[in-house]
Amino acid sequence: MHTPHVGRPRVSSVDPGAEVNDLTGHRRRIDAPARARLRTSSTKVGIVQVQSGGRWDLDRAVYQPGQRAGHYESFYQRANHPTRPLAFWIRYTVFAPIGRPEAAVGELWAVFFDGESNQHSVSKTELPIEECRFARDRFDVRVGEAILGPTALRGRSGEVQWDLTYTAGAAPLLLFEPSLYRGSFPKAKTLIPAPRAVFTGQLNVSERFVDIDEWVGSQNHNWGTRHTDRYAYGQVAGFDSAPDSFLDVATAKPILVGPVSMPWFTFVVLRHDGIEHRWSSLLQGLRATASYRFFDWTFSARTKRVNLRGHLSAPAESFVGLRYGNPPGGIKDCLNTKIATAEVVLTDRGTGRETRLHCANSALFEILTEADTHGVPMRA
Repeated sequence: MHTPHVGRPRVSSVDPGAEVNDLTGHRRRIDAPARARLRTSSTKVGIVQVQSGGRWDLDRAVYQPGQRAGHYESFYQRANHPTRPLAFWIRYTVFAPIGRPEAAVGELWAVFFDGESNQHSVSKTELPIEECRFARDRFDVRVGEAILGPTALRGRSGEVQWDLTYTAGAAPLLLFEPSLYRGSFPKAKTLIPAPRAVFTGQLNVSERFVDIDEWVGSQNHNWGTRHTDRYAYGQVAGFDSAPDSFLDVATAKPILVGPVSMPWFTFVVLRHDGIEHRWSSLLQGLRATASYRFFDWTFSARTKRVNLRGHLSAPAESFVGLRYGNPPGGIKDCLNTKIATAEVVLTDRGTGRETRLHCANSALFEILTEADTHGVPMRA
């Protein structure tokens, strides 16, 4: 794998007749009995019981109040204006440093990205864990007076206030194969209970009222005992010429295992034209290739049937800098934008036919790093 150059630089279940790439990389058609089994099968994800087709089970909190193990957990929502380079990102987080359960806090993060002026609004609010709720038996999150649930979120952080409703636009998506959610590796887990979520309501950004009229994005859940050492993460909730397609991709260097340095992994899920292409096992992640730097990322993966190439990029002024606390200690810098450009080329290896998917100013693109040469000011 190419080493990333960091520092220098409704859908219910699967639709009838649909095909997916299974975890070995082979494409397969799902018949009715198989779809029924898929809908009723369950997978243990950490201590969350996840059922395919049972979206809200994916949003039960993993955090246990009073636990001494370090922990972070986020529920975040993001969406883009249908045509303009505008986007929001709102995150409800619990952060618990290792060995200090009394120091656990709830955090509210809110960013409004304005790619027309490049004047982005960033806010963060921190509250004692006693003023928060992260329910373990249902999707019910509260940080202070800010709430988040299956259909709505309301709250305020600094200069950003939100009152939004949303509906799920597609079936849940797991970036990793199910077995990787059961164990302790990787330390950081991520999944998408509601890809292509549709948001409606209003934002108040420093007394600028922004109507959110069916902006499309996603509702996401991630957690772990510590952050991945370095990663690039991307997501596209609808391409310009394929609004129903969805991409989720990550290139990551996991934490050291004892004295052994882990290799780079790249995981990809692309839903397009009724087919789900997956590269989600450890072996597939190791075989995929990627290279990233500030602020450009390319990746590729292949199966016996298809080749995939992808590219995400954005100018530095499209990013905001955020500081993430790490449960074992220390700080990670996150370079975060929701108005990046993305392109994916999918090639049928049998026919040579290429499908090009492109989106301008509506891709999620994040880089987590400890390097300080990126030049993006830290805002929160």
